[in-house]
Amino acid sequence: MPSKSFVVSNLKNLHKLSAAGLLISLGIIYGDIGTSPLYVFKAIVADRIITADLILGGLSCIFWTLTLQTTIKYVIITLRADNKGEGGILSLFSLVKKKGKWLVIPAMIGGSALLADGMITPPITVSAAIEGLRIFYSDIPTVPIVIVIISLLFLIQQFGTFIVGKAFGPIMFLWFTMMAVLGGFYLIQFPEILKAVSPHYAFALLSSNPNALFILGAVFLCTTGAEALYSDLGHCGRSNIRISWIYVKTCLLLNYFGQGVWLWQHQGSSLSPTDNPFFSIMPEWFLIVGISIATAAAIIASQAMISGSFTLISEAVRLNLWPKVKINYPSNQKGQLYVPSINVLLWIGCIVVVLIFRESKNMEGAYGLAINLTFLMTTILVSVYLKRKKFPNYIIVIFLTVYGLIEIGFLVANMAKFLHGGWFTLLLACILLSVMWAWSSARKIKNRFVKFVEVDSYYPILKELSEDESVPKYASQLVYLTSANFNSEIESKIMYSILQKQPKRADVYWLVHVDVTDEPFTRDYKVEFLIPNKLIRIDFKLGFRVEQQINVLFRKVVEELVRNKEVDITSKYTSLNKYKIIGDFRFVVLEKVLSRSNVLSFMDKFIMDYYFILKKFSLSEERGFGLDISFVTIERVPLIISTQDTSELTRLELDHVEAS
Repeated sequence: MPSKSFVVSNLKNLHKLSAAGLLISLGIIYGDIGTSPLYVFKAIVADRIITADLILGGLSCIFWTLTLQTTIKYVIITLRADNKGEGGILSLFSLVKKKGKWLVIPAMIGGSALLADGMITPPITVSAAIEGLRIFYSDIPTVPIVIVIISLLFLIQQFGTFIVGKAFGPIMFLWFTMMAVLGGFYLIQFPEILKAVSPHYAFALLSSNPNALFILGAVFLCTTGAEALYSDLGHCGRSNIRISWIYVKTCLLLNYFGQGVWLWQHQGSSLSPTDNPFFSIMPEWFLIVGISIATAAAIIASQAMISGSFTLISEAVRLNLWPKVKINYPSNQKGQLYVPSINVLLWIGCIVVVLIFRESKNMEGAYGLAINLTFLMTTILVSVYLKRKKFPNYIIVIFLTVYGLIEIGFLVANMAKFLHGGWFTLLLACILLSVMWAWSSARKIKNRFVKFVEVDSYYPILKELSEDESVPKYASQLVYLTSANFNSEIESKIMYSILQKQPKRADVYWLVHVDVTDEPFTRDYKVEFLIPNKLIRIDFKLGFRVEQQINVLFRKVVEELVRNKEVDITSKYTSLNKYKIIGDFRFVVLEKVLSRSNVLSFMDKFIMDYYFILKKFSLSEERGFGLDISFVTIERVPLIISTQDTSELTRLELDHVEAS
């Protein structure tokens, strides 16, 4: 296991500013926010008449949204809340969860909304890019093309994206540079449009335009990728993100203002169904190249969202906020993982979105509402983090008030799009939230009724059972997974399994406990000999981003104990001991089942029923902990959560019938 000094040095290297780090940042982080010029101004104008107020107000809204929401909130403030170099809403939750049990609520809402957003990002970005082809072929069917591209993207996830990922940075650098050049070319034709930087124009538009809510909802799309800046903190480091954002924001604003100049030149008209200001500022000879680069950028944006969803789920599983699912590691690259079930779920969601909404302009209504909730939840958690870091109360109040009002304002605007597609992402987020809520709540219900006993009261009988040759030996080394946080306690069900449910004699009994820490990459353990050479407890402290391969970790610990001559695992059978044959190991996993005799409240029963449905689709306990199933015995034990039965029985006397 890596030493703490090794981890610290790695983190320092990670945060070093470098050309490679800046290029990686462009490829990993800015896909979503970097492709927003494809559809933001088109959504702001929609079918309205193009006017100076609409152009200047729209540009002013975009500028101040990117400044307040992305630059100040995320790049300057939220990036400070790193968890040993890692970011993301669940990393943030791990930092502050000890401040209050209620904080799991914003963490679950934010996480589920982020997953729901992951089903909208690929369809809207790829569709917006492919629709550029309508400039040449007005009747081209874009839906099949979009479905093929998205399907191929999800298909390659199982092989890892390390090789193609190397090209992401250069492609995105080309993308941002292209946007800056195209926008800058128009901007120099009418530099007076820079007056839109004044917030006066944003205020005037939103206070006087009858469609202000719809316009504000469209403006919000320019910052939807801001959460990725924080989520991918661990991949790039704070310094690289902050410096690269200067370049990215400059390129984005140049392009937005360039589109504004093009619209300025077309005042009094409205956009046709095939018009898109983004493609309209391209020279005709450059369109094919521009559309190709836009499609590549859209695919990279989708890839970033998919990878972020995998990371989010892996964290949620280890924080007991999501059912245990299979997680693969296609390559040795840090952060590269693949979750088959989530890959299928996201793919189905994306295809459904494409089939329902068909065009990017229709998806704009569905996009933004879910991620808006994530922004709000991040604001709440960051406020608690600032409190934890002992920032002055007035700063915390200002932060919470300013961003609470901004994001609630955006939420109201996005709710105006509810009937235009917002219902879909909200429905997705609610379904995903229900899974998190049921899984987390069921665990609390189960823990509420787990009975612990003092383990030291069983020392004598365990020692005698281990040496009682009248009882057939169950295994040389018998291992139980325990949820007891203290070494003085053990679940009564484990003692019942050892002593009563087929007495299990073993040479050595092992208790293994896993504690998920608030830090991401902790790999510590400690060993306690409760009964020398008879009962040994191992406590693993694993970070919430560490794969819980208990089989591998346990073997490493045992090997070290053997090397240090702290334990003898040689078989005690005479014939095998003579040749120093290692004894067999067996894990016993106790699977809790709900007894029909249990009496639960309606809500608790609903939660437990939902939990057991989810459990059918999740990994079993032994697979979830990475145990070799050939060495595992599963014992089903009832979860006793019945109330005291006050009913009485009446015994009847036997009828004595005299013989006739």
